[in-house]
Amino acid sequence: MAETMSQSIPTRVRLEMLRAAAQVIGDGIGVRMLHIKGDAVDPSLRETRSSGTDVDVLVDPDGVGALHRALRREGWRVYSTFQAGSPFGHAQTYFHDDWGHLDVHRRFPGIQIEDSAAFATLWETRSPRCSAGITYQAPGVDAHAVLLMLNAARDPRRGRAVADDLWARIGDEQRTRCLALVAKLDAVVAFAAAAGQLDSYSHRREYLLWRSVSSGGSRVGEWWGRIRAQRTIRDAISVGMKAVLVNRERLEHRLGRTPSAGDVVVEFFVRTGQGISEAWRSVTRRRG
Repeated sequence: MAETMSQSIPTRVRLEMLRAAAQVIGDGIGVRMLHIKGDAVDPSLRETRSSGTDVDVLVDPDGVGALHRALRREGWRVYSTFQAGSPFGHAQTYFHDDWGHLDVHRRFPGIQIEDSAAFATLWETRSPRCSAGITYQAPGVDAHAVLLMLNAARDPRRGRAVADDLWARIGDEQRTRCLALVAKLDAVVAFAAAAGQLDSYSHRREYLLWRSVSSGGSRVGEWWGRIRAQRTIRDAISVGMKAVLVNRERLEHRLGRTPSAGDVVVEFFVRTGQGISEAWRSVTRRRG
């Protein structure tokens, strides 16, 4: 019944209710959150109204645990975890049978300052908006413009065009404010990736990761970038060890069922073979 109900609700209505539901849950436990992307974006920053397919919220890092427990009590289940969801470990996705997917962000990829400090900075210029009669907070227009630029840097197919369109949409004064915020958040490398100026930051430890992510590089290149981006040797070793493991969540989503031990073994050898092949192609290109 729940599946039939969710399929019969228009997408825009479902997302408005989803956004409102997430906010009501957050308000109920006193957790601050900023709604990002989709219809939470100020109309001045987007050419057309686009609601997307899910809802994204950036949560005060101190409240992530409490929000997780509250969502689970309300019937949400974890679809993908922080550890397995992306190279940045930034978001955990929840699924509800009626409302669909909710992405809970504990940080935003590209921002290098400490997570709590970054949230506090973005919270300072928050802007109230409304969904299904419920008031929620979104980043201020300058902050949201910066987040959209950083988000575009992770799209190798359309990211550069999206970033160029957004940057052209805002005036000189707003650009100046946005660049000041980029510096305050230490998001210069990711911002440069979106703006096509990444090579200016080849000396930064996160350079290789953003080069791979923004250009759609190989899996080997991405993992090497992830290792190089770590702040400590211990973290780099931890990431390197994960590189050889099978991402069971992604495998389960691809198969549509819980993977068996055999599935995991097959996937391990497939991934290993792909990694060796990618590494060999990289070597031969350099020799050529």
